[in-house]
Amino acid sequence: QVQLVESGGGLVQPGGSLRLSCAAAGFAITNYGMAWYRQAPGKGRELVATTHSAAGITKYADSVNGRFTISRDNAKNTVYLQMNNLKPEDTAVYSCNQGYYSYSDIYHPYDVWGQGTQVTVSS
Repeated sequence: QVQLVESGGGLVQPGGSLRLSCAAAGFAITNYGMAWYRQAPGKGRELVATTHSAAGITKYADSVNGRFTISRDNAKNTVYLQMNNLKPEDTAVYSCNQGYYSYSDIYHPYDVWGQGTQVTVSS
């Protein structure tokens, strides 16, 4: 069974930090690009960060660039999202995703998602 399970969300004050984890089962993340998306109330999914399967290349949405870091531990089959200097605008449900990169270096999500973890940034 292919499964992604996110954890690490919670309530944090503006300027604070959280580290999200995405534990994968049923496939090896080393063979895939992986991503974090988020969805705020009343909005669609936003691509937050991506990581190539082997190239060590990461990309970020402009809204989080410089504050968030995506990483992977292939031995643990887990993807992480370190979120620093959090803002109220970062409040959303964060979901892990399995996908791939096209030749044009655009990330394409597969329909493989976790249930998400809630991140709330508020004073």
